[in-house]
Amino acid sequence: MRVGYLEDLERRLAELQIPGQLYIMQSSGGIAVPLLARRLPIRLVESGPAAGALAAAQAARERGERKLLSFDMGGTTAKACVIDEGAPLVGREFEVARADRFKKGSGLPVRVPVIEMIEIGAGGGSIARVDRMGLLKVGPDSAGADPGPACYNLGGRQPTVTDADLLLGYLDAEFFLGGRMRLDRQAAQRAVEEHVARPLGLDVTEAAWGIHRVVNENMAAAARIHGIERGKDLRSYPLFAFGGAGPVHCWQVATILKTPRILLPFGAGAMSAYGLLAAPLAFDFVRTGRQRLDAADWAAINRLFAEMEDEGRALLTRAGVAAGKVTVARIAEMRYLGQGHEVEAAVPLGKLTAASLAKITASFEASYRALYHRLPQGVPIEALNWRETVPGPDPKTRLGGHARADRAGRRSARSGKPVKGTRRAYFAERGGFVETPVYDRYALTPGMTLKGPAIVEERESTAVIGPGGRARVDAGLALIVETPQ
Repeated sequence: MRVGYLEDLERRLAELQIPGQLYIMQSSGGIAVPLLARRLPIRLVESGPAAGALAAAQAARERGERKLLSFDMGGTTAKACVIDEGAPLVGREFEVARADRFKKGSGLPVRVPVIEMIEIGAGGGSIARVDRMGLLKVGPDSAGADPGPACYNLGGRQPTVTDADLLLGYLDAEFFLGGRMRLDRQAAQRAVEEHVARPLGLDVTEAAWGIHRVVNENMAAAARIHGIERGKDLRSYPLFAFGGAGPVHCWQVATILKTPRILLPFGAGAMSAYGLLAAPLAFDFVRTGRQRLDAADWAAINRLFAEMEDEGRALLTRAGVAAGKVTVARIAEMRYLGQGHEVEAAVPLGKLTAASLAKITASFEASYRALYHRLPQGVPIEALNWRETVPGPDPKTRLGGHARADRAGRRSARSGKPVKGTRRAYFAERGGFVETPVYDRYALTPGMTLKGPAIVEERESTAVIGPGGRARVDAGLALIVETPQ
C-alpha cells in the first residue's frame, strides 16, 4: 500500500459526503482505524482472505458448530482455515515474497499475527497443462481475469478449471454472473482438447474430468496436511464452502476428506465481503519476557500485561468504543526447557501470582498434548512471549436471516418454482453425464429439501451436489448438505 493511500481515500470519502467511519481489515481478523493502519502497515499483509475466515467463524457460532473447515475458492487460489469453538486459528508468523509461491521456507518470515490458512494453488482461473513427464498439472499459474479462462472469449487460449467445469455441465454458459456474461463452450473445448486431451490421448470429457479431479485432490490433500500439522482430524469438521468456485468443488473435496456435511451460505460468492462486516475492532500486542514458570517474576509479567491492556484500551477509546465494551484475552508462547519451538496457551486474566502457575501449566499441557499427544516428564516450562488481544464488541450482524436472505425468501414465495430446468452434468459415481435438475437459489425457502445429483444456481456462484447427497434449506437460506458416509 503506497504512502498516502489511506489519507487520499479518507479525503475522497469526505468529499463525496459518504457517512460512516473507514476501517481497515488486519491479517489477524480484527479491523483497525486508518491511523493505526498507517502506523503498522505490516499488519495488513494477509488481510484480504481473513474476512472469509471470519464469515465462516460467524456461521459456526450462529449454528452452534464447535468445528468448521472454511473453504474459500475464487479465481486464482483456494484457501482453507480451521475454525475451532467459533474462532479461526491465529498464527504468529507469515512468509512474504516467496520465491516458490506454495513452498514453505522460500520467503521472508514476518512476525505478525495472522489467521492461519493453507493456500492452495487452484482457482477458477488456474491453468491446466501436461508437464514434461506426461502428467496433468493444474496451477499455480493463473489466467487471471484478463484474459481469463478460454471460455471468457477475451483472448485466453489456455485451459483452466472454469473451462473444465463448463464442459462438465456444472456451469451454465448463459447464466454466468447471473446472465451478465456469456461463456463460450466451444472455446473451452478447443483449449482443453489442444492442451490436455490430445497430449494425453483422452477425449475432451475425460480431460475435463481429469482437471476437475486433480484440483479437488490437491485441495483436499493440502487441507488434510494443514489439519494434521495442527493436530486436527478434518473428518469431524463440516465444510463451509464459499467464493465463486467453492460451491462447485465442495462436493468432491468433502467426499475426499470424508467430512460429515457441507454448509453453503446464501450469497456464497460474496461471503468475504460479509466477513468484513462481522469483524470487530481489535488490537494485538506482544512483549518478550523469558521466564521459567517455576521461578517466574510475576510482578514483571503483570507489568507487561498491564502495558498492553492500557495501550489497547486507549486505542479503542479513541476509536469510539465504550470502556465497558472492551474485552481482553491473554496468550503465552511457551515450551519445555531446551526445545526450539513454542506452543501457545491461554493465560488467565487478572493479577498473576504463584497461585496462577497451576492454571497456566494445565493450559500449556492441554495445548501441547493436542499437538503431540504426549508430555515430557520432569522438564521445566519456560515462556518467551506474552501476548494480549484487546477487541471491542462484535458487530450486531447475523449471517442467517439477513436482509438479502429475507428479500430472496419473499421473492421465492411469489415465484413458487424452485426448479429452473435440467442440464446434463458429469458425475463419475453415475458413470458419465446425468440429466440433472437445476434449482433457482432465490426460489428456495426454509424447510425445502432436495436430493443429489442437483445443481443450485445463484448470481455469484453455483453449487454442485453429487449423487447420494441430501440438502435442506435452513432459516437463513443456507443449504445444509449431508454427505454419504
